[in-house]
Amino acid sequence: MDILYTFKKNIKTKLMLWAILGFSFFIVSCNNDVKPKEVAPNSQMHNTTKNIDLQQLSQAFKTYWYAGEAEISSYTLEQARYGEIRNGKAVLIYVTEDFLPDAQVKADTKKAHTVSVLKLNATKNFNTGIYPYSIMQSTFFPVSNQQHAIKVSSSIQEWCGHVYVQLNNKEDFEITSHSYFEGEGDENFKLDKAILENELWTQLRIDPKTLPTGLIELVPALEYTRLHHVPIKAFKAHATLKNGVYSISYPELDRTLSIHFNPKFPYHILSWEESFKSGFGKDTKILTTKATRLNTIKSAYWGKKSNKDETLRESLELN
Repeated sequence: MDILYTFKKNIKTKLMLWAILGFSFFIVSCNNDVKPKEVAPNSQMHNTTKNIDLQQLSQAFKTYWYAGEAEISSYTLEQARYGEIRNGKAVLIYVTEDFLPDAQVKADTKKAHTVSVLKLNATKNFNTGIYPYSIMQSTFFPVSNQQHAIKVSSSIQEWCGHVYVQLNNKEDFEITSHSYFEGEGDENFKLDKAILENELWTQLRIDPKTLPTGLIELVPALEYTRLHHVPIKAFKAHATLKNGVYSISYPELDRTLSIHFNPKFPYHILSWEESFKSGFGKDTKILTTKATRLNTIKSAYWGKKSNKDETLRESLELN
């Protein structure tokens, strides 16, 4: 009798467990049906306007920036360094990307919480005597144009060594800096949020009328702070916008920056000038770095890997 009772009890328990599992499976399956579908890994930098009020973007903007291509502009460069002017080349590469705001990296797949950013990779190459300099700054700025850049990084390589700085926009700005200089070394610190000079170059391309003007607190470009060993922090600055020229003056740093751009969409950057102290000791003087546009092309450059594609460099006058 006990054996029969136990057997029936076990059967009843198992039936109840199967019923619960079946119902749970049904619920999970229903939830999966309503989840956004993910696409295959994004090998061609396909872009999305997810999380953006599309009504605020003009058709011209969407047509130009979401065509699956990057905009590449080359510039002649006259770079002030060590009290002299050095000749070189600069390149500005703008492209829209899906960006993960939490991980703060480019998304491999399209997700519901990705943010569309306008990314700028700005490069400079020039020589100081026998040895070369290579500089790159990356800025990831939301196309929604409603907040600071999500991430900014800068790297400088030359024969003495290299430095790297990364700014992550979280509750505060979180800074990671690596340098071969003893006085800088490896640093990790937080910074109160302020306008970033790096982000202004992308904000300008979205809508120059939104650029900050008047007296502002501004964090200088990471390239400048590392080349001149200036603390990464906000400085008082004065900014003006007039007739296709955006100008910034830092009284404390004896530095000015003027960006000349086409006032008509897509607001191409035509040239820029940056004046600051250069040299050592009594030979220190104010010099002006200048960059003037050579050419601009639209290209899905990440697929242009063959030797035959070097003709594109020729069109940019980079060879």
